[in-house]
Amino acid sequence: MKTKILIVLALLVPLMALANEGVKLDHAPIDPNNQASLQRGAKTFVNYCLNCHSAAYMRYNRLQDIGLTDAQIKSNLMFAGEKVGDTMTVSMPKADAKIWFGAAPPDLSVEARARGADWLYSYLRGFYRDDTRPTGWNNVVYDKVAMPHVLWTLQGEQALKIDEKTETHHLVLEKQGTMTPAEYDETVADLVNYLVFMAEPFKERDKHLGLLVLAFLGLLFVLTYYLKKEFWKDIH
Repeated sequence: MKTKILIVLALLVPLMALANEGVKLDHAPIDPNNQASLQRGAKTFVNYCLNCHSAAYMRYNRLQDIGLTDAQIKSNLMFAGEKVGDTMTVSMPKADAKIWFGAAPPDLSVEARARGADWLYSYLRGFYRDDTRPTGWNNVVYDKVAMPHVLWTLQGEQALKIDEKTETHHLVLEKQGTMTPAEYDETVADLVNYLVFMAEPFKERDKHLGLLVLAFLGLLFVLTYYLKKEFWKDIH
């Protein structure tokens, strides 16, 4: 009984932590069927996230499911002599990462399932300059975040402005990056789209299979119904 209670509490604690943040999340405009978006997101992930974060439960060859060939994967998304069948790991030791960032960067294989697409989308757009933090960055979604803003060259630098009358805060872009705000939002949406795919690479296939199974069961029900009527038509 105690074991069951501990399991339930372990599942609820992350949800309570997210609820206590009290942050209004923006809707992530993702489309799991948009292969172009998924491919752009995979490229952003490999170039900006995979330097520190691993995806140990994801293999490069799974990118074939989003329309990439082995040759495209090797030439565009693999830079250290990996094999297409390898998992997406990083060479940075966790001990060094903990020293540099205060905590080892988490594996991102199932981060989208743990956090949700809206959380990730809001988080990646919520960084702002904060000189009190070791990295010089903070985040409105995850206060006192240890992670630096790795996409700052794309987005630019935001500042947190607080309205003293209403005690509300909002972000202001003080220095634009290489992208316009609209372009950056699209890039983040593509990245989140890919993270969602990576967390459940078989989700769309399973949904399609589920619909086929339901259609088969529906047809079977109709055949069974008329078969039953035929067997029992002379029995009253």
